[in-house]
Amino acid sequence: MKKRGLPDLFFVILVLYLFFPILATSLYAFATKWNKTIFPEGITFKWISTLFQDMNFIEAFGRTVLLSGGAVVIAFLFVVPAIFVIVLYFPKYEKWIQAIVVMVYAFPGVILAVGLIRAYSKIGVPMVFVVLGAYVIGILPYIYQSTRNSLRNVNARQLLDAAELLGASKVQSFLKVLLPSVYPGLFAGALLSFSVLFGEFVLINLVVGSRFETVQIYLVKKLETSGHIASAVVFVYLVLMGILTITISVLTKRSKGVANT
Repeated sequence: MKKRGLPDLFFVILVLYLFFPILATSLYAFATKWNKTIFPEGITFKWISTLFQDMNFIEAFGRTVLLSGGAVVIAFLFVVPAIFVIVLYFPKYEKWIQAIVVMVYAFPGVILAVGLIRAYSKIGVPMVFVVLGAYVIGILPYIYQSTRNSLRNVNARQLLDAAELLGASKVQSFLKVLLPSVYPGLFAGALLSFSVLFGEFVLINLVVGSRFETVQIYLVKKLETSGHIASAVVFVYLVLMGILTITISVLTKRSKGVANT
């Protein structure tokens, strides 16, 4: 017990150190005043109410959901089927996909934004669509890993062969046998990708800017005018990310349960 005491103490200190800014920001979103005391002088829902009455925030939230969700949908319509085919039927090409996935991490947001502006700003393509395409590529590591792991957890190749031996066609095997087995892992990857894109700021701000105001751009503007409203935005964002995290955890456990059965 003595040997574990010091590591446990450091762990508790680390958790408190990481959790305290989140707690302080959340409290400030509900504080009437917090200038002279350790704790807020009062609690109010005024800032949350004001936030959701602001049409600029509602529109920014909608744009963020549309952009992030659109990128995830496009990735699942075009990228996931390609990964399915490669993993199941052409595994020798997986090394090339893995190389592409690694290359995604080689482009920082600032450098990528400059390259996109120079490449597409003069050819008439709306820059929002350029960012959308960049988002699809940016979430490739999460989509690839979740798809690949889901297929391997259920032994997809053997599962399809067994279904075809029992008389099912390839389409029936794919739609009625394989997809129901792997969808929890795929959905978890989709939520993870969405949460990553929802918090993205550098690319959309540099390439498009306030012409397409997202939640993160709205937050930066409110930091200059109202700390309470900015804290309310962060609180709403944390609640949303918490819901997504819990959902991802549940789906991941469900996918493991399917694999074990």
